[in-house]
Amino acid sequence: MALQYPSTDFVHESLKIITGLDLDEYRQRVVFLSLDAALDGMTEPEGNIIRANLIKPDVWDAAVERTWDMLPHDDPGILVFGSALNLLLFSPTYGEAILRKMETTLRDDKSRSYIFSVSTTAKKKEIGRLEALADNLIMTRSEQQPFRLYMRIVRMKNVPFLGEEIQVPIAPGSLAQLKEISEHSRKRVIPQISRI
Repeated sequence: MALQYPSTDFVHESLKIITGLDLDEYRQRVVFLSLDAALDGMTEPEGNIIRANLIKPDVWDAAVERTWDMLPHDDPGILVFGSALNLLLFSPTYGEAILRKMETTLRDDKSRSYIFSVSTTAKKKEIGRLEALADNLIMTRSEQQPFRLYMRIVRMKNVPFLGEEIQVPIAPGSLAQLKEISEHSRKRVIPQISRI
């Protein structure tokens, strides 16, 4: 299951570019929760996509539970991947409440595995609260000329790890393409969320 903004393009394209994986081949095992801030609640599934106003904690809960019903419950279990979740924090009405929902989820929900992807360039203090709760924490940074991405493992629960920073082996052109998709979505989504 993936939580993301209005288009599933970003996750689809990212996985294709980075791993060569086509999510369409796993349609029965993947459900997308697509952020739609114009909704009060959520839509009925359209294939494997549910549009939902994930800014609202009660809608977040209902949407995650709905996906639970749509997915097989076999090993190794359900992985919830949330992309660019810091964008939800721009809501003046729901920002603090959805942050508390994410904190509660990370701390208390052991029925699923969660990967939350956030940027620390916006809402750094709030994101620090999520980082403190994470069992495993990986940080990334980028360089612009040429565009390169680096990662470093900060913390891993109950396993040894190497803490040295490494360059992520993704071609600069591919990284630039992903950045362009991400920035385009952010420019549309942040103003919308900021009005809620």
